[in-house]
Amino acid sequence: MTGEEAALPTVRLHGRAPQLSRIRTWWHQPPAHRAALLVAGEPGLGRTAVLRWAAGVLGAGSTGHLVAGPGTGTRHQEWTPGTLLRTVESGEGRVPALVCADDADRWPPTARRLLGEAAERLSEAGGGLLLTAATHRPLPGELASLPVVHLDPLAPEEAAALLAEAAREKVEPSVAAALIAEGEGNPALLQALVRHLSPAALRGRSPLPRPLADAATLARVAGRALTGHATRAAGPEALVAAATRPAGADRVDARLVLRALRRLAPGTARDAAPPPAVLQEADGTLGFRSPLLCRAVYAGLDPAGRRAAHHALAEEYAADGHRLTALLHRSWSAAAGAEDVRLAARLAAEAGGNEPLPLRSLAYARAAALAGPGPQGSAWQTLAAELALSAGDVARARLLAETVPESALPAQDRGRPTLVRGLVTLAEGPAGDAHHALLLAAALATPAAPERAAAARLAAADAAWAAGDRTACLGSLGPDTPGRREPEAAGHQRAGMRALLEGRFGPAARRLGRLREQGTAAPAAPEALLRSATAALLLGDVEAARRTGARALAGARYDGSAALVPRALEYLAYAELRAGRHAEARAHAEEGLRAALRSGQRNTAAHHHAVLALAASIEDEPHVVEEHVEAACATARSHGLAQVLTLAQWAAGRADLGRGRPLDAADRLGLLVLAGPQRGHFAVWRLAVPCFVEAAVPAGRATEARTLLDDYAGWAEFGADPQASAQLARCQALLDPTDEADALFRLALDRHATAGGDFEHARTTLLYGKWLRRRRRPREARDRLGAAVARFARCGAGVWARQARDELRSLVTPPSPPDLTALSSLTPQQRRIARYVARGATNRETALALTVSVRTVDYHLRRIFAALGVRSRLELARLVDEAEQSAGG
Repeated sequence: MTGEEAALPTVRLHGRAPQLSRIRTWWHQPPAHRAALLVAGEPGLGRTAVLRWAAGVLGAGSTGHLVAGPGTGTRHQEWTPGTLLRTVESGEGRVPALVCADDADRWPPTARRLLGEAAERLSEAGGGLLLTAATHRPLPGELASLPVVHLDPLAPEEAAALLAEAAREKVEPSVAAALIAEGEGNPALLQALVRHLSPAALRGRSPLPRPLADAATLARVAGRALTGHATRAAGPEALVAAATRPAGADRVDARLVLRALRRLAPGTARDAAPPPAVLQEADGTLGFRSPLLCRAVYAGLDPAGRRAAHHALAEEYAADGHRLTALLHRSWSAAAGAEDVRLAARLAAEAGGNEPLPLRSLAYARAAALAGPGPQGSAWQTLAAELALSAGDVARARLLAETVPESALPAQDRGRPTLVRGLVTLAEGPAGDAHHALLLAAALATPAAPERAAAARLAAADAAWAAGDRTACLGSLGPDTPGRREPEAAGHQRAGMRALLEGRFGPAARRLGRLREQGTAAPAAPEALLRSATAALLLGDVEAARRTGARALAGARYDGSAALVPRALEYLAYAELRAGRHAEARAHAEEGLRAALRSGQRNTAAHHHAVLALAASIEDEPHVVEEHVEAACATARSHGLAQVLTLAQWAAGRADLGRGRPLDAADRLGLLVLAGPQRGHFAVWRLAVPCFVEAAVPAGRATEARTLLDDYAGWAEFGADPQASAQLARCQALLDPTDEADALFRLALDRHATAGGDFEHARTTLLYGKWLRRRRRPREARDRLGAAVARFARCGAGVWARQARDELRSLVTPPSPPDLTALSSLTPQQRRIARYVARGATNRETALALTVSVRTVDYHLRRIFAALGVRSRLELARLVDEAEQSAGG
C-alpha cells in the first residue's frame, strides 16, 4: 500500500452497500468516539477494494497507509506504526485524517501493538484507523477486540451484476448461471473465472471447461492463504476438505477425522492434536474458516491422495452406521469416470430413505454418474434435480435437469426434467419462459401421469398470473370438462381460479372455499398447505391464510424443503399486509428475502422487496421505500412480473401520498388504475384505487376517480380484500361535494371497526378530520384527528402520524383569522401558484403544470407568503380553502 494519496480512482463495489454504510457511520462519529474499525473476510471477498473505496471517498486528500515495517512505495512515502505514533505525539508534521492498514493480521506482534497505540492517539487527534484482516485463520488478540465489518459472499443477483461488468459483453444466460454457481459469491473467483473463458465460451458457442474452477484458478485466488498447507491426504486439512466439500457440508465430526487420520497414517497419536489454524473446532466438529480455502485444498489434492482420503472416510462413516454417507465416499474413492452399476444401485436404494434432501439429491446424482448413459441413470439424475429444487438449490437443480436426455426416460417419466426447468425459471427467470416450459411439461406428462400434468398446468397458471397475462392464465387452467382426471385439491384450485377470472364469483367462492378448508383439516404436505393459503387470500380470509401459511412454513422447515420457505413467508407477509399488520408483514418479508436470495429464487425475492416497500411506505423512511421499489422493479421488468411491478408502484404512490405529495401520487397511481395499456396487474390494481382517489381529489382529478367506483364496488362486494368495503365508503365520501359525505365517512368508520386493521382505520379517521376542519367543526375535527394520531402511532405509521399531528396542531393553536380579501391582491400568476401549492403540489410540480421555471415559482411563493401573512403551506392551504368556500357560498 502507498502512503498519503490525494486522489484514488473510484472503486465500484457490488453488494457491499450495508458494509459501506457501516463504515460511513463509523467515520461520521465524533472523533473522540471513533475507535479503530476492522474489515474482515476470506480471501477474494474484496477487503483491499473496500479499503481503496474508503481512501478515495472518505479520506480523499488526507489518507495515510500503514505498512508493518520501513519501506518506500513507488510513488509516496509509506507510514509505519512507529512513525505515525511519533508524529501524532509530537504534533510535528501533517497527520492524515484516515489511516488504512491492509492485512494487519499478517503483521508481527510488535507492529500490531504499536498499531493499537497509534489508533488511540490518532482518535484523540481527530483521525481514524481502518484495518483489514483475513478470516481464514484466528484473528490475533490485538485485533479480536475491535468492532468488525464482515464481508460476506455476494448474493446471486449481486454476483450477476459483477459478472455483467467483468465480462464487458453479453453472457449467455446458462453460462452466466454456471459461473455464478461456481463462483459461490466470491468476487475475485468470479472475475478469475470470467478471465479464464474465451469470448466464444461466454456466448455459449463453445463448451465450458470442466471443472470451471480448477486447482490452479483456486490457488491463484487463495494466494498467500494457501501457503504452507500440504496437499497430502494424511493431513487433517485434506481430510476435512474431503469430508465436507463434495458433500456440500460445512463441518465434520472431529473424532471421525482423527480415526480416518490414524487409518491413513498409523503412527498418528491417539490423542487429538490442536487443529491447524485454518480449521475451527466447535462442539466436537471441525470445519474450515474459509470456504474458498476448503475448495482450494480439496482441488489441490493429487488424485491418489484424494481417493485415499475418501476411502478412509468411507470406512469410518460405515463404522458409525452412516450408510449413505459411507457409500458416497466409497464412490468418490473410485477412479474418475469409472462406472459401477452395483454401487450406483446401492446408492439409489439408500437415497430413498429419510436422509436430508441435499444428501439424497447428491446420492442420486452420483448414482446417475456411476450408472452411465441409459434410462436408469437418466431417471436417477431427474430425481436428483427434483430433490435439489425442493432443497432450495435452484442453480444445481437447473444444471442437473438441463443435462438429462428426456428421450431416454420411460413414458411415465417424460416431462419431469422439463417440469423442473419450468419451476426453476418460475423461481428465477422470465415468467413467460416459465409459462411455456410448464405447459410443455404438462403435455409430456399427459396421460401417463395425470397428477404431474395437473401440477404443471397449475404452475403454468401461476407463471401467467405473475406475468399479468389473464388470457394465458385461463388457457393454462383449461375448460371445466366432466370426468376429467385430476387430484381433488388441484381440481378445486383450477376450477375456482377459472371462475374467479371469468367473474363468476359464486362458483369461485365455493371451489376456493373447499380448497381453503383442506388447509384447516387433516395434516397436509407444505405444498398443499400453500395452495390452501392461496385460496384463503383470494377469498379475503386473511386469518385462515395466516394460520395455513404458518403451518406450511413449519412443515417446510421440518421437511428441509428450503424452496418452500420463502414462498410460505411470502404468503404470510401478504396476509399480514391485508390485515393491516405492517410490522409483522415486514418481519416475514425480511426473513423471506434472505431465504429467497440464499436459494436463488430471484422472483420470490422481488415479491418480498415489494412487500417491504409497502410496509415502509407507512413509515417515515422514504429512502427505504425507494430502495425496495428499485430492487423489486429491476427484477420485475427483466422477468415480466406484472404483479410485482404493480405492488411496487403502489408502494411508491402510497409513500408519495403519505409525504404530502398528492400530485406525484396521482400521476403514478393513475397509470396503475385507470383504463389503458399501462393499467396494473388484473388482480392487484384495485388495491391501489383508494390511494388514487385520495390523491386525485386535491390533484383536481376527481372526475377520473369517479369512473372507478362502480368497478371497485363489485370488487368490494366479492370480499377478496377485507378493507375494501370501508375504503369504498371513504372514496365515496371524498368524491361527494355535499354534506352527505359526513354520513359516508361515518359508514366507513363503522365498517373499519368490523374489518379491523389500524392503518386503514386511521387513514379514514384522518381524512374525516380534515373534512370536518374544512367544514369549520373544530371540536369534532380535534377528536377525529387525535384518534388518527393514536392509531397511526399504534401501527408504526410515522409519516402519516406526522400528517395527523400537523392537522391537529393547526386546530389547537389556530392562527389569527386570515384576510380573505388579500387573495384578490395577488397577480393572476400568483393566484394560480397559490392554488396548486394549496392542493399539495411541490414547487417542481407547480412549475411543470404552469410551464415556468422552479426559480419563478420559488420567487412568487415568497411574495405570496409575504402578501398573505402566512408562514407555511398548511396555512396557505387553509386560507385558499376558506376563500373558495366563501366564494362558493
